[in-house]
Amino acid sequence: MPEPVSSRRRLLTGLTGRPGRGQVIGAVLVALLGFAATVQIRLTHSNDAFAGQGRQDLVVLLDSLSGATERVQQQLNDLQSTKAELQSASHRRSAAIADERERLSTLGILAGTLGAVGPGVTITISDPTQSVTAATILNGIEELRDAGAEAIEIDNSARVVASTAITQSGQTIKVDGKSVSSPYVIDAIGSAHTLSEAVVFPGGLSDEVTSLGGQVAVQEKPTLKITALHTAKPPQYAHSTGP
Repeated sequence: MPEPVSSRRRLLTGLTGRPGRGQVIGAVLVALLGFAATVQIRLTHSNDAFAGQGRQDLVVLLDSLSGATERVQQQLNDLQSTKAELQSASHRRSAAIADERERLSTLGILAGTLGAVGPGVTITISDPTQSVTAATILNGIEELRDAGAEAIEIDNSARVVASTAITQSGQTIKVDGKSVSSPYVIDAIGSAHTLSEAVVFPGGLSDEVTSLGGQVAVQEKPTLKITALHTAKPPQYAHSTGP
């Protein structure tokens, strides 16, 4: 019988008595383990929820970036296409402008409204007896045109074009109303050798002037400048029929 009483006493003492050092340490360890387990469980749940939500956000973000990339690429393609079209249009425009300028330059030279430079000949006609007539000068001009002269002027003052009138009043020769006098100097741009041969060809200008008591000197030049201009007048009767 003494043994049950001793056991009960020890139990009452353990429950109501002051805990020992070992009991305190054990309780603290148990509490810490419990706290750690609780924190671990919460962190695990939190990480799982965060990780799940992060994957979903990542998928949405990737889809958004992919769509944005496609849109940017499409815009880049459109801009490159527009750039190519503008460059092509600019090239065509530049080519058209260059062609138009060249055409206007050609027409200006032929019409005598623009100066000209190029190879050619300078023809000097001396007429000490004043026997050279407007018809003689005109014949020489026609021979030069037939030989391919592209621009002609007389005495550095009168430009010769298709409509140029070479007339004579007494002993005075006039080119489009401008008086010219001996020695008559004719500048012509074209193939220098061909033009020179046209002047001295038998029966040509040189022979005709010589027969009248005058002399003709021809000088071939690699570069000849014609500065006299013709003042174009609008036609009175002729009208354009369109392009």
